[in-house]
Amino acid sequence: MTPPGTFPAARRFAQTPWRWQWALLIVGSVACAGIFAAAHLPAALLLGPMLAGIVLGSNGATIRVPRRAVFGAQSIVGCLIARSITGDIVHAFLKDWPLLISTVLAIIATSSLLGWIISRAKVLPGTTAVWGSAPGGASVMMIMAGAFGADPRLVAFMQYARVVLVAAVASLVARIWVGAPGAGPAAAANFASLPWGSVAGTLLIAAAGGVLGTTLRIPAGALLLPMGLAATLEAMDWMVIALPPWLLAISYALLGWSIGLSFNRDILQHAARALLPITLAISIMIGVCGLLAAMLVKWAGIDPLTAYLATSPGGMDSVAIIGAASKADLSFVMALQVARLLIVLLLGPPLARFIAQRL
Repeated sequence: MTPPGTFPAARRFAQTPWRWQWALLIVGSVACAGIFAAAHLPAALLLGPMLAGIVLGSNGATIRVPRRAVFGAQSIVGCLIARSITGDIVHAFLKDWPLLISTVLAIIATSSLLGWIISRAKVLPGTTAVWGSAPGGASVMMIMAGAFGADPRLVAFMQYARVVLVAAVASLVARIWVGAPGAGPAAAANFASLPWGSVAGTLLIAAAGGVLGTTLRIPAGALLLPMGLAATLEAMDWMVIALPPWLLAISYALLGWSIGLSFNRDILQHAARALLPITLAISIMIGVCGLLAAMLVKWAGIDPLTAYLATSPGGMDSVAIIGAASKADLSFVMALQVARLLIVLLLGPPLARFIAQRL
């Protein structure tokens, strides 16, 4: 059998000059985003570049999105989220905090059980599935996995495969529930009248918060710190958050590329044998989160789309972009997503380590 990463086509594509690789990536992203937009899928500007990145990455592309560019895109998305955060977010969380915390713990328990089952069935080597099933904190889980002898590449595959599938399903749910998103010409028409002073202030907050968040090594700090700073300053009437549509489009594309290009042929070869169990586990996870969303609808009175996005076990930035493109209550979505992230970062590594030591 041909060793991973030695396919002739992949080798030839890897030798393609980086300028042509970027050109193919951009053209493919525009084409995919156009198809998704024609199908009225929310977050087409995220999903299109993500799909193009997966195709190129799995065929030997050597280009990568610089880490600083990814952090910058996350900072912009953080400011986008902050624009939707109001004082109601704290009230919404405090009102039903036992139900919300129980929901987060149920998601973590389900992911841990699925990882344990896959590991016990020896579908993946060692304790890889335990770390790969954790709902969030992908970088933390990959570091911890390597320290405990698991394969970080397969952990990365499980983490990013879940992000892609969750983003696709959440986008479809938003499309079915809400219908076609608002047309884009309105945003384009307002481009010339953008308050550029507010735009400059927003960019300053994004840059300062992003740099501080990454320097302090806060998990998801490039997203969370600008979000917190911008939301606080706007709540105090010290600034107005303003973001040009083209800047959001670039940020979505950078985030989509960073995820898609991580799917290289080597990772896919290693994961091919376990693709069905991994996909099944992710599907079960999405289904369980759907049931938890139904509980939020019934017992907390949350609208269905907001509840589904809030419980989605995917990337926070992807869910935020989809929520912003639909009619979901973004404040509530991010309240539960942030709570899950914090709890996963606190309980995830010790829990995964506890399970791993007993396998």
